[in-house]
Amino acid sequence: MSQEGSYGKWTISSSDESEEEKPQLDKPPASPLPDAGQGAAGQPRYTCSEARKAAHRRKLEPMKFSSTDSASEASPCKRQKSGSQEDLGWCLSSSEDELPRERQQEQAEDSRVKEEKGPPSPRDRSARGAGPHGRPASCGLPEEEGEQEVSGEGQDVWDLLDKGNPFQFYLTRVSGIKPKYNTGALHIKDILSPLFGTLVSSAQFNYCFDVNWLVRQYPPEFRKKPVLLVHGDKREAKAHLLAEAKPYGNVTLCQAKLDIAFGTHHTIWLSPLYPRIVHGTHRSGESATHFKADLISYLAAYDAAPLKEWIDTIQEHDLSETNVYLIASTPGRFQGNQKDNWGHFRLRKLLKEHAAPIPKAESWPVIGQFSSIGSLGADESKWLCSEFKETLVTLGKESRTLGSAVPLHLIYPSVENVRTSLEGYPAGGSLPYSIQTAEKQNWLHSYFHKWSADTSGRTNAMPHIKTYLRSSPDFSQIAWFLVTSANLSKAAWGALEKGGTQLMIRSYELGVLFLPSVFDLDSFKVKQKFFSGSSQEPTASFPVPYDLPPELYGNRDRPWIWNIPYVKAPDTHGNMWVPS
Repeated sequence: MSQEGSYGKWTISSSDESEEEKPQLDKPPASPLPDAGQGAAGQPRYTCSEARKAAHRRKLEPMKFSSTDSASEASPCKRQKSGSQEDLGWCLSSSEDELPRERQQEQAEDSRVKEEKGPPSPRDRSARGAGPHGRPASCGLPEEEGEQEVSGEGQDVWDLLDKGNPFQFYLTRVSGIKPKYNTGALHIKDILSPLFGTLVSSAQFNYCFDVNWLVRQYPPEFRKKPVLLVHGDKREAKAHLLAEAKPYGNVTLCQAKLDIAFGTHHTIWLSPLYPRIVHGTHRSGESATHFKADLISYLAAYDAAPLKEWIDTIQEHDLSETNVYLIASTPGRFQGNQKDNWGHFRLRKLLKEHAAPIPKAESWPVIGQFSSIGSLGADESKWLCSEFKETLVTLGKESRTLGSAVPLHLIYPSVENVRTSLEGYPAGGSLPYSIQTAEKQNWLHSYFHKWSADTSGRTNAMPHIKTYLRSSPDFSQIAWFLVTSANLSKAAWGALEKGGTQLMIRSYELGVLFLPSVFDLDSFKVKQKFFSGSSQEPTASFPVPYDLPPELYGNRDRPWIWNIPYVKAPDTHGNMWVPS
Protein backbone atom coordinates (compact mmCIF):
# COMPACT_ATOMS: atom_id res chain seq x y z
CA MET A 1 0.00 0.00 0.00
CA SER A 2 1.02 3.64 -0.39
CA GLN A 3 1.49 5.97 2.52
CA GLU A 4 2.17 9.69 2.77
CA GLY A 5 4.51 10.69 5.56
CA SER A 6 7.33 12.99 6.57
CA TYR A 7 9.65 11.22 4.12
CA GLY A 8 7.34 11.51 1.12
CA LYS A 9 5.03 8.97 -0.49
CA TRP A 10 6.38 5.45 -0.50
CA THR A 11 5.06 1.96 -1.08
CA ILE A 12 5.48 0.06 2.17
CA SER A 13 5.03 -3.44 3.50
CA SER A 14 2.12 -4.23 5.77
CA SER A 15 4.43 -6.12 8.15
CA ASP A 16 4.73 -4.87 11.70
CA GLU A 17 8.20 -6.31 12.15
CA SER A 18 11.46 -4.44 11.83
CA GLU A 19 13.97 -4.88 9.05
CA GLU A 20 16.20 -7.05 11.22
CA GLU A 21 13.32 -8.96 12.80
CA LYS A 22 11.59 -10.24 9.68
CA PRO A 23 12.36 -12.12 6.49
CA GLN A 24 13.84 -9.90 3.79
CA LEU A 25 10.63 -9.70 1.76
CA ASP A 26 10.61 -5.92 1.65
CA LYS A 27 14.34 -5.52 1.18
CA PRO A 28 15.41 -2.33 -0.54
CA PRO A 29 15.24 -3.16 -4.26
CA ALA A 30 18.54 -2.90 -6.04
CA SER A 31 19.78 -1.81 -9.40
CA PRO A 32 18.88 -4.27 -12.18
CA LEU A 33 22.04 -6.36 -12.06
CA PRO A 34 22.23 -10.13 -12.62
CA ASP A 35 21.31 -12.09 -9.51
CA ALA A 36 24.50 -12.47 -7.51
CA GLY A 37 23.11 -15.61 -5.98
CA GLN A 38 23.21 -17.24 -9.39
CA GLY A 39 26.93 -16.67 -9.71
CA ALA A 40 26.63 -14.30 -12.66
CA ALA A 41 29.90 -13.63 -14.39
CA GLY A 42 31.85 -10.79 -12.88
CA GLN A 43 29.43 -10.34 -9.99
CA PRO A 44 30.36 -10.92 -6.35
CA ARG A 45 29.00 -13.91 -4.48
CA TYR A 46 27.31 -12.99 -1.24
CA THR A 47 27.36 -14.76 2.09
CA CYS A 48 24.93 -12.69 4.09
CA SER A 49 21.38 -11.38 4.04
CA GLU A 50 19.43 -10.10 1.07
CA ALA A 51 19.55 -6.66 2.65
CA ARG A 52 23.34 -6.64 2.54
CA LYS A 53 23.25 -7.90 -1.06
CA ALA A 54 21.14 -4.93 -2.05
CA ALA A 55 23.46 -2.52 -0.26
CA HIS A 56 26.48 -3.97 -2.03
CA ARG A 57 24.80 -3.68 -5.43
CA ARG A 58 24.01 -0.03 -4.79
CA LYS A 59 27.59 0.62 -3.72
CA LEU A 60 28.80 -0.87 -6.99
CA GLU A 61 26.47 1.27 -9.08
CA PRO A 62 25.50 4.56 -7.42
CA MET A 63 23.47 7.04 -9.41
CA LYS A 64 25.35 9.99 -10.90
CA PHE A 65 23.81 13.38 -10.19
CA SER A 66 23.00 15.61 -13.12
CA SER A 67 21.83 19.21 -12.94
CA THR A 68 19.25 18.36 -15.58
CA ASP A 69 17.67 15.68 -13.41
CA SER A 70 14.41 16.54 -11.73
CA ALA A 71 14.46 17.01 -7.98
CA SER A 72 11.28 15.02 -7.67
CA GLU A 73 11.41 11.76 -5.73
CA ALA A 74 9.89 10.08 -8.79
CA SER A 75 12.69 11.34 -11.03
CA PRO A 76 14.33 8.87 -13.42
CA CYS A 77 18.04 8.51 -12.80
CA LYS A 78 21.09 8.24 -14.99
CA ARG A 79 23.13 5.16 -14.25
CA GLN A 80 26.88 4.91 -14.43
CA LYS A 81 27.97 2.10 -16.70
CA SER A 82 31.72 2.10 -16.31
CA GLY A 83 33.10 -0.85 -14.39
CA SER A 84 36.01 0.97 -12.81
CA GLN A 85 35.79 1.93 -9.18
CA GLU A 86 37.22 5.37 -9.90
CA ASP A 87 34.47 6.02 -12.42
CA LEU A 88 31.89 4.92 -9.89
CA GLY A 89 32.67 8.04 -7.91
CA TRP A 90 33.66 6.46 -4.60
CA CYS A 91 36.90 5.09 -3.34
CA LEU A 92 37.86 1.58 -2.41
CA SER A 93 41.50 0.83 -1.73
CA SER A 94 43.93 0.73 -4.62
CA SER A 95 44.62 -2.87 -3.74
CA GLU A 96 43.86 -6.39 -4.85
CA ASP A 97 40.22 -5.79 -3.87
CA GLU A 98 39.83 -4.19 -7.29
CA LEU A 99 41.20 -7.14 -9.23
CA PRO A 100 38.92 -9.60 -11.02
CA ARG A 101 37.87 -12.51 -8.83
CA GLU A 102 39.88 -14.97 -10.92
CA ARG A 103 43.07 -12.94 -10.43
CA GLN A 104 42.31 -12.51 -6.73
CA GLN A 105 42.10 -16.27 -6.42
CA GLU A 106 45.41 -16.67 -8.26
CA GLN A 107 47.11 -14.22 -5.93
CA ALA A 108 45.66 -15.95 -2.91
CA GLU A 109 47.01 -19.25 -4.20
CA ASP A 110 50.40 -17.76 -5.08
CA SER A 111 50.82 -16.22 -1.63
CA ARG A 112 50.10 -19.36 0.31
CA VAL A 113 52.99 -21.13 1.96
CA LYS A 114 53.53 -24.85 1.84
CA GLU A 115 51.04 -26.58 4.15
CA GLU A 116 52.51 -28.01 7.31
CA LYS A 117 51.78 -31.63 7.99
CA GLY A 118 49.52 -32.54 10.86
CA PRO A 119 48.41 -29.13 12.23
CA PRO A 120 48.05 -29.30 16.02
CA SER A 121 44.66 -29.00 17.68
CA PRO A 122 43.75 -25.83 19.61
CA ARG A 123 44.50 -27.63 22.90
CA ASP A 124 48.16 -28.02 21.88
CA ARG A 125 48.84 -24.35 21.37
CA SER A 126 48.52 -20.93 22.93
CA ALA A 127 45.49 -18.79 22.23
CA ARG A 128 46.38 -15.71 20.22
CA GLY A 129 44.50 -12.67 19.04
CA ALA A 130 44.11 -8.94 19.09
CA GLY A 131 45.23 -7.21 22.22
CA PRO A 132 48.65 -8.14 23.63
CA HIS A 133 47.76 -6.66 27.01
CA GLY A 134 44.56 -8.57 27.57
CA ARG A 135 42.26 -5.83 26.36
CA PRO A 136 39.80 -5.98 23.48
CA ALA A 137 40.18 -4.10 20.26
CA SER A 138 37.06 -2.57 18.79
CA CYS A 139 36.03 -2.60 15.16
CA GLY A 140 34.02 0.40 14.16
CA LEU A 141 34.79 1.83 10.75
CA PRO A 142 35.70 0.59 7.24
CA GLU A 143 39.35 -0.05 6.50
CA GLU A 144 41.66 -0.07 3.51
CA GLU A 145 43.74 -3.09 2.65
CA GLY A 146 46.88 -1.74 1.07
CA GLU A 147 48.41 0.58 3.66
CA GLN A 148 50.78 -0.60 6.36
CA GLU A 149 50.96 2.32 8.75
CA VAL A 150 48.11 2.33 11.21
CA SER A 151 48.22 5.15 13.65
CA GLY A 152 49.03 8.37 11.94
CA GLU A 153 52.43 9.76 11.09
CA GLY A 154 55.39 7.60 12.04
CA GLN A 155 53.80 5.54 14.79
CA ASP A 156 54.02 1.79 14.32
CA VAL A 157 51.75 -0.87 15.76
CA TRP A 158 54.05 -1.82 18.59
CA ASP A 159 54.36 1.78 19.77
CA LEU A 160 50.59 2.16 19.59
CA LEU A 161 49.88 -0.91 21.69
CA ASP A 162 52.76 -0.40 24.09
CA LYS A 163 52.33 3.34 24.64
CA GLY A 164 48.74 3.94 23.61
CA ASN A 165 45.86 4.97 25.79
CA PRO A 166 45.71 3.18 29.15
CA PHE A 167 42.34 1.63 28.30
CA GLN A 168 43.68 -0.18 25.20
CA PHE A 169 40.63 0.84 23.20
CA TYR A 170 41.21 0.98 19.45
CA LEU A 171 39.20 1.73 16.34
CA THR A 172 39.57 0.32 12.86
CA ARG A 173 41.72 2.31 10.47
CA VAL A 174 39.93 4.20 7.70
CA SER A 175 41.40 4.97 4.30
CA GLY A 176 41.08 8.31 2.57
CA ILE A 177 41.18 10.51 5.67
CA LYS A 178 43.84 12.71 7.26
CA PRO A 179 46.49 10.78 9.24
CA LYS A 180 45.50 12.47 12.49
CA TYR A 181 42.08 10.81 12.29
CA ASN A 182 43.74 7.40 12.21
CA THR A 183 45.69 8.02 15.39
CA GLY A 184 45.13 5.07 17.69
CA ALA A 185 43.56 2.94 14.95
CA LEU A 186 44.36 -0.63 13.89
CA HIS A 187 43.96 -2.67 10.72
CA ILE A 188 43.10 -6.36 10.85
CA LYS A 189 46.50 -7.02 9.26
CA ASP A 190 48.12 -5.43 12.28
CA ILE A 191 46.17 -7.68 14.61
CA LEU A 192 47.29 -10.77 12.68
CA SER A 193 50.88 -9.57 12.37
CA PRO A 194 53.80 -11.87 13.31
CA LEU A 195 54.84 -9.03 15.61
CA PHE A 196 52.69 -10.61 18.32
CA GLY A 197 53.92 -14.15 17.88
CA THR A 198 53.51 -17.13 15.61
CA LEU A 199 49.91 -17.75 14.73
CA VAL A 200 48.92 -21.42 14.95
CA SER A 201 45.17 -21.19 14.39
CA SER A 202 42.32 -18.70 14.64
CA ALA A 203 38.54 -18.49 14.99
CA GLN A 204 36.54 -15.66 13.42
CA PHE A 205 33.01 -14.76 14.57
CA ASN A 206 31.02 -12.39 12.37
CA TYR A 207 27.83 -11.54 10.54
CA CYS A 208 29.21 -11.53 6.99
CA PHE A 209 32.35 -13.11 5.56
CA ASP A 210 34.30 -12.45 2.40
CA VAL A 211 36.57 -15.46 2.63
CA ASN A 212 38.93 -14.41 -0.16
CA TRP A 213 39.44 -10.99 1.39
CA LEU A 214 39.84 -12.43 4.87
CA VAL A 215 42.51 -14.91 3.83
CA ARG A 216 44.50 -12.07 2.25
CA GLN A 217 44.58 -10.21 5.55
CA TYR A 218 46.72 -12.94 7.10
CA PRO A 219 50.49 -12.68 6.59
CA PRO A 220 51.59 -15.09 3.82
CA GLU A 221 53.28 -17.39 6.30
CA PHE A 222 50.00 -17.81 8.21
CA ARG A 223 47.58 -18.29 5.32
CA LYS A 224 47.55 -22.07 5.58
CA LYS A 225 46.93 -22.13 9.33
CA PRO A 226 43.54 -23.47 10.46
CA VAL A 227 40.75 -20.89 10.42
CA LEU A 228 37.27 -21.50 11.88
CA LEU A 229 34.49 -19.21 10.64
CA VAL A 230 31.47 -18.99 12.97
CA HIS A 231 28.54 -17.63 10.99
CA GLY A 232 24.76 -17.34 11.02
CA ASP A 233 24.05 -17.99 7.34
CA LYS A 234 21.26 -20.28 6.20
CA ARG A 235 20.05 -21.82 2.95
CA GLU A 236 21.37 -20.03 -0.14
CA ALA A 237 23.72 -17.74 1.79
CA LYS A 238 25.20 -20.75 3.59
CA ALA A 239 25.72 -22.55 0.28
CA HIS A 240 27.57 -19.52 -1.10
CA LEU A 241 29.80 -19.35 1.97
CA LEU A 242 30.59 -23.05 1.67
CA ALA A 243 31.48 -22.58 -1.98
CA GLU A 244 33.69 -19.60 -1.23
CA ALA A 245 35.53 -21.46 1.54
CA LYS A 246 35.96 -24.69 -0.48
CA PRO A 247 39.23 -23.69 -2.25
CA TYR A 248 40.83 -23.13 1.15
CA GLY A 249 41.51 -26.48 2.76
CA ASN A 250 42.42 -24.82 6.06
CA VAL A 251 39.08 -22.97 6.40
CA THR A 252 36.22 -24.73 8.21
CA LEU A 253 32.74 -23.44 9.02
CA CYS A 254 30.57 -23.53 12.12
CA GLN A 255 26.92 -22.46 11.86
CA ALA A 256 25.41 -20.61 14.81
CA LYS A 257 21.97 -21.91 15.74
CA LEU A 258 19.28 -19.27 15.27
CA ASP A 259 16.15 -21.09 16.32
CA ILE A 260 14.07 -17.97 17.01
CA ALA A 261 12.88 -16.35 13.81
CA PHE A 262 14.64 -13.29 12.41
CA GLY A 263 17.65 -13.47 14.71
CA THR A 264 21.18 -12.74 13.45
CA HIS A 265 24.69 -13.81 14.36
CA HIS A 266 26.17 -10.40 14.99
CA THR A 267 29.18 -10.92 17.22
CA ILE A 268 32.16 -8.74 16.69
CA TRP A 269 35.05 -9.17 19.08
CA LEU A 270 38.79 -9.77 18.89
CA SER A 271 40.32 -12.04 21.50
CA PRO A 272 43.35 -10.89 23.52
CA LEU A 273 46.68 -12.69 23.82
CA TYR A 274 46.84 -14.69 27.03
CA PRO A 275 49.62 -16.86 28.49
CA ARG A 276 49.14 -20.55 29.13
CA ILE A 277 48.62 -21.51 32.78
CA VAL A 278 51.76 -23.21 34.07
CA HIS A 279 50.99 -26.86 34.85
CA GLY A 280 50.88 -27.57 38.56
CA THR A 281 50.25 -24.00 39.73
CA HIS A 282 46.52 -24.65 40.30
CA ARG A 283 45.68 -21.17 39.08
CA SER A 284 42.23 -20.63 37.62
CA GLY A 285 43.34 -17.84 35.30
CA GLU A 286 40.16 -15.92 36.15
CA SER A 287 40.03 -12.14 36.29
CA ALA A 288 38.32 -9.89 38.80
CA THR A 289 35.74 -9.21 36.11
CA HIS A 290 34.83 -12.90 35.75
CA PHE A 291 35.69 -12.58 32.08
CA LYS A 292 36.99 -16.10 31.54
CA ALA A 293 33.88 -17.84 32.83
CA ASP A 294 31.61 -15.45 30.93
CA LEU A 295 33.47 -16.00 27.66
CA ILE A 296 33.28 -19.76 28.11
CA SER A 297 29.56 -19.52 28.87
CA TYR A 298 29.03 -17.54 25.69
CA LEU A 299 30.89 -20.06 23.54
CA ALA A 300 29.10 -22.95 25.24
CA ALA A 301 25.75 -21.38 24.32
CA TYR A 302 26.46 -22.20 20.66
CA ASP A 303 26.35 -25.90 21.56
CA ALA A 304 28.70 -26.53 18.63
CA ALA A 305 31.36 -29.23 18.53
CA PRO A 306 34.00 -27.09 16.72
CA LEU A 307 33.92 -24.61 19.61
CA LYS A 308 34.49 -27.27 22.28
CA GLU A 309 38.21 -27.31 21.48
CA TRP A 310 38.36 -23.54 21.85
CA ILE A 311 36.59 -23.70 25.19
CA ASP A 312 39.17 -26.23 26.35
CA THR A 313 41.95 -23.98 25.10
CA ILE A 314 40.59 -20.98 27.00
CA GLN A 315 40.37 -23.10 30.15
CA GLU A 316 44.12 -23.70 29.88
CA HIS A 317 45.04 -20.01 29.69
CA ASP A 318 45.42 -17.19 32.17
CA LEU A 319 42.91 -14.37 31.58
CA SER A 320 43.49 -12.78 34.97
CA GLU A 321 44.72 -9.44 33.62
CA THR A 322 41.48 -8.75 31.76
CA ASN A 323 40.00 -5.48 33.01
CA VAL A 324 36.66 -5.38 31.18
CA TYR A 325 33.34 -7.15 31.72
CA LEU A 326 31.83 -9.30 28.99
CA ILE A 327 28.23 -8.60 27.97
CA ALA A 328 26.73 -11.08 25.52
CA SER A 329 23.40 -11.93 23.96
CA THR A 330 22.41 -15.43 22.86
CA PRO A 331 19.12 -16.51 21.31
CA GLY A 332 16.54 -17.93 23.68
CA ARG A 333 13.91 -17.32 26.32
CA PHE A 334 15.31 -16.89 29.81
CA GLN A 335 13.56 -16.92 33.18
CA GLY A 336 14.57 -16.56 36.81
CA ASN A 337 18.26 -15.94 37.44
CA GLN A 338 19.05 -16.84 33.84
CA LYS A 339 17.58 -13.50 32.76
CA ASP A 340 20.64 -11.81 34.25
CA ASN A 341 23.06 -13.77 32.08
CA TRP A 342 22.35 -12.14 28.74
CA GLY A 343 21.33 -8.97 26.94
CA HIS A 344 20.43 -5.75 28.67
CA PHE A 345 19.63 -7.57 31.90
CA ARG A 346 23.28 -8.64 32.02
CA LEU A 347 24.29 -4.99 31.68
CA ARG A 348 21.79 -4.05 34.40
CA LYS A 349 23.22 -6.63 36.78
CA LEU A 350 26.81 -5.45 36.26
CA LEU A 351 25.92 -1.78 36.65
CA LYS A 352 24.05 -2.57 39.84
CA GLU A 353 26.86 -4.62 41.36
CA HIS A 354 29.96 -2.77 40.18
CA ALA A 355 29.10 0.80 39.15
CA ALA A 356 29.40 3.49 41.79
CA PRO A 357 26.38 5.65 42.73
CA ILE A 358 26.60 9.30 41.67
CA PRO A 359 25.10 12.34 43.42
CA LYS A 360 22.30 13.90 41.36
CA ALA A 361 22.50 10.97 38.95
CA GLU A 362 19.22 12.03 37.33
CA SER A 363 21.13 14.82 35.57
CA TRP A 364 23.67 12.42 34.03
CA PRO A 365 22.47 11.64 30.49
CA VAL A 366 22.61 8.29 28.75
CA ILE A 367 24.07 8.23 25.23
CA GLY A 368 23.50 5.45 22.72
CA GLN A 369 25.19 5.27 19.30
CA PHE A 370 24.44 2.63 16.67
CA SER A 371 24.20 1.87 12.95
CA SER A 372 20.85 0.08 12.73
CA ILE A 373 17.47 0.36 14.41
CA GLY A 374 14.78 -2.22 15.03
CA SER A 375 11.07 -1.86 15.63
CA LEU A 376 10.72 -0.43 19.14
CA GLY A 377 6.95 -0.08 19.43
CA ALA A 378 4.23 2.49 18.99
CA ASP A 379 5.70 4.83 21.62
CA GLU A 380 8.64 5.18 23.97
CA SER A 381 6.91 3.41 26.84
CA LYS A 382 6.81 0.09 24.98
CA TRP A 383 10.52 -0.69 25.43
CA LEU A 384 13.01 2.13 24.95
CA CYS A 385 12.09 4.31 27.94
CA SER A 386 10.79 1.48 30.09
CA GLU A 387 12.82 -1.70 30.49
CA PHE A 388 15.81 -0.70 28.34
CA LYS A 389 16.27 2.74 29.85
CA GLU A 390 15.86 1.28 33.34
CA THR A 391 18.94 -0.78 32.57
CA LEU A 392 20.93 2.16 31.21
CA VAL A 393 20.28 4.40 34.23
CA THR A 394 21.29 1.78 36.81
CA LEU A 395 24.21 2.87 38.99
CA GLY A 396 25.01 0.84 42.09
CA LYS A 397 23.03 -1.37 44.44
CA GLU A 398 20.87 1.45 45.69
CA SER A 399 19.78 2.56 42.24
CA ARG A 400 16.23 3.72 41.98
CA THR A 401 14.12 4.04 38.88
CA LEU A 402 14.60 7.57 37.59
CA GLY A 403 12.10 7.31 34.76
CA SER A 404 12.01 10.25 32.38
CA ALA A 405 14.30 12.39 34.56
CA VAL A 406 17.48 11.08 32.89
CA PRO A 407 18.14 12.67 29.48
CA LEU A 408 18.53 10.21 26.60
CA HIS A 409 20.66 11.15 23.58
CA LEU A 410 20.69 8.78 20.59
CA ILE A 411 23.37 9.24 17.92
CA TYR A 412 22.43 8.07 14.44
CA PRO A 413 23.57 9.58 11.10
CA SER A 414 21.29 12.08 9.44
CA VAL A 415 20.74 12.16 5.68
CA GLU A 416 23.14 15.11 5.54
CA ASN A 417 25.75 13.17 7.52
CA VAL A 418 25.62 10.40 4.93
CA ARG A 419 25.47 12.73 1.92
CA THR A 420 28.60 14.63 2.96
CA SER A 421 30.53 11.57 4.16
CA LEU A 422 33.71 10.09 2.78
CA GLU A 423 31.85 7.64 0.55
CA GLY A 424 28.73 9.73 0.11
CA TYR A 425 25.36 8.04 -0.25
CA PRO A 426 26.79 4.51 -0.72
CA ALA A 427 27.94 4.64 2.91
CA GLY A 428 24.26 4.46 3.80
CA GLY A 429 24.18 0.90 2.51
CA SER A 430 25.53 -0.18 5.90
CA LEU A 431 22.92 1.79 7.85
CA PRO A 432 19.85 -0.45 7.38
CA TYR A 433 17.05 1.61 8.90
CA SER A 434 14.01 1.02 6.67
CA ILE A 435 11.09 3.26 5.81
CA GLN A 436 8.76 0.46 6.92
CA THR A 437 10.13 0.72 10.45
CA ALA A 438 10.77 4.46 10.55
CA GLU A 439 7.22 5.49 9.59
CA LYS A 440 5.83 3.53 12.53
CA GLN A 441 8.06 5.20 15.13
CA ASN A 442 8.41 8.85 14.24
CA TRP A 443 8.40 9.51 18.00
CA LEU A 444 11.89 8.01 18.18
CA HIS A 445 13.49 10.61 15.95
CA SER A 446 13.08 13.39 18.51
CA TYR A 447 15.91 11.70 20.46
CA PHE A 448 18.31 11.71 17.50
CA HIS A 449 21.64 13.52 17.40
CA LYS A 450 24.08 13.87 14.52
CA TRP A 451 27.13 11.76 13.92
CA SER A 452 30.29 13.80 14.61
CA ALA A 453 31.79 15.85 11.79
CA ASP A 454 35.33 17.20 11.50
CA THR A 455 36.23 20.87 11.59
CA SER A 456 35.52 21.35 7.88
CA GLY A 457 31.92 20.23 8.40
CA ARG A 458 32.43 17.11 6.30
CA THR A 459 31.85 13.80 8.01
CA ASN A 460 34.88 11.52 7.98
CA ALA A 461 33.19 8.14 7.62
CA MET A 462 29.90 6.58 8.55
CA PRO A 463 29.96 4.47 11.72
CA HIS A 464 29.41 0.78 12.10
CA ILE A 465 30.53 0.75 15.71
CA LYS A 466 27.89 0.59 18.49
CA THR A 467 28.52 2.25 21.86
CA TYR A 468 26.56 3.19 24.99
CA LEU A 469 27.67 5.33 27.93
CA ARG A 470 26.59 7.43 30.92
CA SER A 471 27.95 10.97 30.91
CA SER A 472 28.15 13.85 33.34
CA PRO A 473 25.91 16.85 32.52
CA ASP A 474 28.89 18.79 31.14
CA PHE A 475 30.17 15.72 29.21
CA SER A 476 33.59 15.96 30.84
CA GLN A 477 33.47 12.51 32.44
CA ILE A 478 31.61 9.23 32.09
CA ALA A 479 30.42 6.67 34.62
CA TRP A 480 30.77 3.69 32.26
CA PHE A 481 31.36 2.87 28.61
CA LEU A 482 30.19 -0.11 26.54
CA VAL A 483 31.35 -1.07 23.05
CA THR A 484 29.28 -3.84 21.53
CA SER A 485 27.84 -5.39 18.39
CA ALA A 486 24.31 -4.70 19.66
CA ASN A 487 22.34 -2.10 17.72
CA LEU A 488 19.23 -0.37 19.05
CA SER A 489 16.85 -3.31 18.81
CA LYS A 490 14.90 -5.72 20.96
CA ALA A 491 16.31 -8.58 18.90
CA ALA A 492 19.82 -7.69 20.07
CA TRP A 493 19.19 -6.61 23.66
CA GLY A 494 16.17 -8.71 24.56
CA ALA A 495 12.59 -7.82 25.48
CA LEU A 496 10.46 -8.94 28.40
CA GLU A 497 7.58 -11.36 27.91
CA LYS A 498 5.01 -13.02 30.17
CA GLY A 499 4.49 -10.07 32.45
CA GLY A 500 8.18 -9.40 32.85
CA THR A 501 9.08 -12.91 33.96
CA GLN A 502 10.85 -13.91 30.74
CA LEU A 503 13.50 -12.26 28.57
CA MET A 504 13.45 -13.16 24.88
CA ILE A 505 16.55 -12.57 22.71
CA ARG A 506 16.81 -13.37 19.01
CA SER A 507 20.46 -12.68 18.15
CA TYR A 508 24.05 -13.36 19.12
CA GLU A 509 25.85 -10.21 20.25
CA LEU A 510 29.04 -9.49 22.15
CA GLY A 511 30.40 -6.42 23.91
CA VAL A 512 32.75 -5.30 26.66
CA LEU A 513 31.97 -2.91 29.50
CA PHE A 514 34.57 -0.48 30.87
CA LEU A 515 33.99 0.54 34.49
CA PRO A 516 36.17 3.15 36.27
CA SER A 517 36.42 1.07 39.46
CA VAL A 518 38.46 -1.59 37.65
CA PHE A 519 41.02 1.12 36.82
CA ASP A 520 40.97 2.53 40.37
CA LEU A 521 39.08 5.61 39.18
CA ASP A 522 35.85 7.28 40.24
CA SER A 523 34.99 8.13 36.64
CA PHE A 524 36.61 8.33 33.22
CA LYS A 525 37.74 11.71 31.97
CA VAL A 526 36.58 12.30 28.42
CA LYS A 527 38.36 13.58 25.36
CA GLN A 528 35.37 15.60 24.20
CA LYS A 529 36.59 16.38 20.68
CA PHE A 530 37.67 12.93 19.60
CA PHE A 531 38.52 13.93 16.04
CA SER A 532 40.31 17.14 16.91
CA GLY A 533 43.70 15.43 17.24
CA SER A 534 44.57 17.96 19.95
CA SER A 535 47.85 17.23 21.70
CA GLN A 536 46.60 19.06 24.78
CA GLU A 537 44.10 16.37 25.69
CA PRO A 538 45.38 14.31 28.64
CA THR A 539 46.39 10.77 27.68
CA ALA A 540 44.29 9.39 30.52
CA SER A 541 41.11 10.55 28.80
CA PHE A 542 38.76 7.84 27.64
CA PRO A 543 38.59 7.97 23.82
CA VAL A 544 34.85 8.20 23.22
CA PRO A 545 34.78 7.85 19.39
CA TYR A 546 32.60 10.89 18.64
CA ASP A 547 32.41 14.49 19.72
CA LEU A 548 30.66 15.48 22.93
CA PRO A 549 28.25 17.03 23.62
CA PRO A 550 26.19 15.42 20.87
CA GLU A 551 24.41 17.80 18.50
CA LEU A 552 20.62 17.48 18.30
CA TYR A 553 19.06 17.17 14.85
CA GLY A 554 17.93 20.49 13.45
CA ASN A 555 14.41 21.14 12.16
CA ARG A 556 15.39 20.08 8.64
CA ASP A 557 17.43 17.01 9.61
CA ARG A 558 16.05 13.55 8.99
CA PRO A 559 17.49 10.17 9.98
CA TRP A 560 19.12 8.22 7.18
CA ILE A 561 16.71 5.65 5.73
CA TRP A 562 18.33 3.32 3.28
CA ASN A 563 15.49 2.19 1.05
CA ILE A 564 14.12 5.52 -0.21
CA PRO A 565 15.59 7.84 -2.90
CA TYR A 566 17.72 10.93 -2.26
CA VAL A 567 17.92 13.01 -5.44
CA LYS A 568 17.56 16.64 -4.33
CA ALA A 569 21.29 17.12 -3.76
CA PRO A 570 24.38 15.20 -4.89
CA ASP A 571 26.73 13.57 -2.43
CA THR A 572 30.47 14.26 -2.15
CA HIS A 573 31.07 12.29 -5.36
CA GLY A 574 28.23 13.75 -7.39
CA ASN A 575 25.95 10.74 -6.95
CA MET A 576 22.29 10.32 -6.08
CA TRP A 577 20.75 7.47 -4.12
CA VAL A 578 17.87 5.72 -5.88
CA PRO A 579 16.86 2.22 -4.81
CA SER A 580 15.13 0.96 -7.95
